[in-house]
Amino acid sequence: METTKLQRLFDACNEVFTDEEPPSYRQIQWLRHLLDSMEALDVGINEFGEGTPDHINRYRTLFDGQSLTSITYIHIYESEYFSMGIFCFPAGASIPFHDHPGMTVLSKLLYGSMYHKAYDWVLPTKLAHLKNRHTRTVGLAGLAVDEVLEAPCQPSVLFPRSGGNIHSFTALTPIAILDVLSPPYNDELGRPSTYFYELPIRALPGSYYT
Repeated sequence: METTKLQRLFDACNEVFTDEEPPSYRQIQWLRHLLDSMEALDVGINEFGEGTPDHINRYRTLFDGQSLTSITYIHIYESEYFSMGIFCFPAGASIPFHDHPGMTVLSKLLYGSMYHKAYDWVLPTKLAHLKNRHTRTVGLAGLAVDEVLEAPCQPSVLFPRSGGNIHSFTALTPIAILDVLSPPYNDELGRPSTYFYELPIRALPGSYYT
């Protein structure tokens, strides 16, 4: 029996994300390649709604991504090392700025288009003592991403200190995002989900959060 794309992605994540050592650049690119091959149908989502093609209609148990009126999370898997899940948005819905403390996150836009804006913390010398802390609630951040994404597009990768670890999404059309997080959020282990306000500073690049 042929292995599904989702199973191949899970097996790869299970191999890469362990407590032994952080994933290498090559391993992250391997996961990114597997994620890039994923489509909505591979995770049981019908992205077409009323205009569903005949070859999709035969899958009677598909989740209808076009009928949502609020943001919906579809849980796939979670362990102490990584989690997998899908966020489905109706058009116009958004998730405000939030961070991923000490985490590596791979995301794949499965369908639709969205506005994506992201920042990374700026760490001047006087803040060097904060480098080993996962969580921050206030500080100076520099703009890392400011773009509109439209599927199909390459998966994005963010790291604990780069790639846009503090980000927000706004759905311009109905969308679905497949996320792989390593390690998962965990309040007890110092990885809470923190939300932020964006306060632009005209004299400096980036924004100040409070």
